[in-house]
Amino acid sequence: MATTSTTSTDPTAAYLPALEAGDVEAVLSLFPEEPVIDDPRSGRVAGREAVAAFVDSQARWMREHDVEIEPARTTVGRGLSLTESLARLTVDGRRTELPFAVVAETSGGALRQIRVYHSNWPLEGRHRLRAPILPADPDLVIPDIVGAYMEALAAGNLAGSEAVFESTGYFREPSGGIHVYRGTEGIREAYGAFFKVGGIHLRHCTVIDDGVVCGVEFIADGWGPRPFEPQAGIGVYERGPSGKLVAARIYDDVDVDLGLRS
Repeated sequence: MATTSTTSTDPTAAYLPALEAGDVEAVLSLFPEEPVIDDPRSGRVAGREAVAAFVDSQARWMREHDVEIEPARTTVGRGLSLTESLARLTVDGRRTELPFAVVAETSGGALRQIRVYHSNWPLEGRHRLRAPILPADPDLVIPDIVGAYMEALAAGNLAGSEAVFESTGYFREPSGGIHVYRGTEGIREAYGAFFKVGGIHLRHCTVIDDGVVCGVEFIADGWGPRPFEPQAGIGVYERGPSGKLVAARIYDDVDVDLGLRS
């Protein structure tokens, strides 16, 4: 295993290397109070004993799958930070990639909770239903172009979705890999396919914004006329020089087909 080093003010900077090394005490020392980690595969892990067992298990799994982690970008907001990374690993004898995001909730610079987001599709060839892990905040304000993106997404407005991206922008699905849609034609292809069903319904929970990148933790609970069981995720939206989006990167495990059958 190897982790590419990066310079960052992210409060979670020590978390992934400590987890990768299986260093239980290093992980526990990040939390001055009861540690809480919410993970897509393990669920909510709370308390010192549970987190210690999680670290041991996760480090063993990472060794077995020859995981290499490449940090991509860190976004620090008020009381929250967001680190995006790419894991390269071996699944069933084949190297694959897994984009994932780690959100840290802090208080006075100390970690209170870690929330991890990724799709299970690259790992298992299937989705796992993930219940909401945060309450929706109906008073949350989604800023500028990101707010316009959300309005177009909810309305199923293809022209509005095209308008918020720069001509070189891209949309990346949670499973990453080939599932990236670039440029005006790519954006039209992706969102045009989505909106044949209708708008995508998200309830927003938090905003993590540094002026360039804006992460929005959300609850997805419907697509077009069909509601589905609420599921947790995060979208990350990167602004370009024009103020429009150069990237939309989604980290969730929403099973859309399941939703359409409900």
